[in-house]
Amino acid sequence: MRVLGVDPGLTRCGVGVVEGVAGRPLTMIGVGVVRTPADAELSHRLLAVEQGIEGWLDEHRPEYVAVERVFSQHNVRTVMGTAQASAVAMLCAARRGIPVALHTPSEVKAAVTGSGRADKAQVGAMVTRLLRLSAPPRPADAADALALAICHIWRAPAQNRLQQAVARHAVHATKGRTA
Repeated sequence: MRVLGVDPGLTRCGVGVVEGVAGRPLTMIGVGVVRTPADAELSHRLLAVEQGIEGWLDEHRPEYVAVERVFSQHNVRTVMGTAQASAVAMLCAARRGIPVALHTPSEVKAAVTGSGRADKAQVGAMVTRLLRLSAPPRPADAADALALAICHIWRAPAQNRLQQAVARHAVHATKGRTA
């Protein structure tokens, strides 16, 4: 499974591609950051994020895109920019028919470090260890993008089984009502 992780942001949008399956060693395919100038118009910044993500999709051909679910922060301006960058990433994937998964920050931290309250340094250290890198990816947005991809690879099999079980239950429940 090849996953593009996206840590959305307007100034720095972390992107990272990881390949592998749950229970086996994972491989980092690429990592980076799509940057936009803080003084540029919002529309131009969003266009730059879109072009950057499209470039990653073209180059790495992921099967899935994992995006950090935007959560409420005290700074509304920051959360709005993050949400807009997140929407651009989802749009780019949807345009190509690539499934998108959203993961909360605490879900990603728990998957990668074992604790949903881990700090950025702990996430970076575990990403480095799990992907057998010589140093943590910089900036932290890049490490977070890789953590998102890792989280998705590890959680997708269980989520798929759960979705299939729910679908089977719904089919059986419907048959029971029509009989």
